[in-house]
Amino acid sequence: MFDFLIVNPIFNALMALYSLIPGGDFGVAIIIFTIFIRFLLYPLVKSQLHQAKAMRKLQPELKKIKVAANGNRQLEAAEQMELYKRFGINPFRSILILVVQLPIFIGLYQVIQIVTLHRDQLARHMYNFTANLEPVKKIIDNPENFNHSMLGFIDITKTTFGNHGVDITLLALAVIAAITQYIMTKQTAPTNTSPKKFRQIMAEATSGKQSDPSEMSGAMMGTMIKVMPVFMFFIMVSLPGALALYYTVSNLVAVAQQHYLLNKDSEELEDLGDEVTVTNPTKKQKGQKKAGKQPKEAHVIRIQAKDTRKAKRS
Repeated sequence: MFDFLIVNPIFNALMALYSLIPGGDFGVAIIIFTIFIRFLLYPLVKSQLHQAKAMRKLQPELKKIKVAANGNRQLEAAEQMELYKRFGINPFRSILILVVQLPIFIGLYQVIQIVTLHRDQLARHMYNFTANLEPVKKIIDNPENFNHSMLGFIDITKTTFGNHGVDITLLALAVIAAITQYIMTKQTAPTNTSPKKFRQIMAEATSGKQSDPSEMSGAMMGTMIKVMPVFMFFIMVSLPGALALYYTVSNLVAVAQQHYLLNKDSEELEDLGDEVTVTNPTKKQKGQKKAGKQPKEAHVIRIQAKDTRKAKRS
């Protein structure tokens, strides 16, 4: 089932691209395929950045909710979820792109296995229209003629370290993958991360001090920004160069997309957080507070987002 839904479509897309490239270049086919996938993911990237920008704008209100809850975690969580719901924020939406890309990454790995170790099975994974392409016909008849390199000299089916020694080109590709991973994560990281280190927070928790969830989250984010690039570097050097190529190109396009959305597409992003204003509790709420009704709720400052688009159009 996974082959039918993921592996075969990826394999045939790459073979079709391969047949269109003069001389056949598997590396260039992967680059084109990766750019195409990233543009298909553009709506998800845009939605994710809407969420990230709105979350940044809501940080002051989240802090006020925390103070108002006065240690009542249940009330604090309820108020946070109500705030997220009001602005259409889903904290779990940020992992959607990862969920979508993971099967593609695994599928591409399977394709690499096919073209390197199981070339006798090429025809089994071909669609009819792909198999009828002239360059593909030649590959099916003579699998050894398949050009699995990039630019004619970079063998992207190999790993960085192997019997051939160290492949400097693939090593450089892994380094670029790590750097772009850092830039991509840094672009969307909250600006108000906790000044405390994760180790410091854990030490305080061990001594009996109750940890602040926001500080814990900020410290973990700061640690992830630094650790993930190193982690991805070691993964990339252990996988075939084609996967490192896919990951690097994907990161480069993602960085460009995020830069555009965060800096050039501000008008649309305003709808989810740029024009957040604070509305103080009404007199009725204050009266309820004095009467003893909803003592906790009255402390929470509500926020509303201005719709500036009509004003701009007029």
